[in-house]
Amino acid sequence: MGHVVVRPIELGDIAGFASCTAAVIVERVWLAHNAPFPIDETARFVAHNVRTGNPQFVAEDGGRIVGWCDVVRSTVPVYRHCGTLGIGVLESHRGQGLGLRLMATTLAAARTAGMERVDLAVYARNTRATALYRKAGFRDLGVRRNGKKLDGEYDDVLLMDIALQEATT
Repeated sequence: MGHVVVRPIELGDIAGFASCTAAVIVERVWLAHNAPFPIDETARFVAHNVRTGNPQFVAEDGGRIVGWCDVVRSTVPVYRHCGTLGIGVLESHRGQGLGLRLMATTLAAARTAGMERVDLAVYARNTRATALYRKAGFRDLGVRRNGKKLDGEYDDVLLMDIALQEATT
């Protein structure tokens, strides 16, 4: 791994981001989707995040997007203080601290944007990610037993959150 830069996503990153997410999706292990997103859907997602100020960062290594992290604020009025975290890192760049860098940067931006809480869901078999989330400060909320079913096999879904700002009540 060369010198990896973590920076805000730009509209010019859409193709690289799409390629990176597709590579993680086709592993069919870590994410809830099992087929890559169409490029126009990816473009709408990135443009929405840029336009609305949802924190979205990418990890770039030699001009190639090798990871991402985003927090998408809820659109439901009474949940606007909350967001949902999404993250992925290419296999070649895992286990080197990049996920923690991406999360720390993205969560700091979410805090600055006024978000008070960030939620996530992770598969129970993904013990490396679960340990990473706990290291970043996420706490366990609950479990959706058999919440994932892929190719006839089940996995539990762990629900986690982190408070970015203390509630006043």
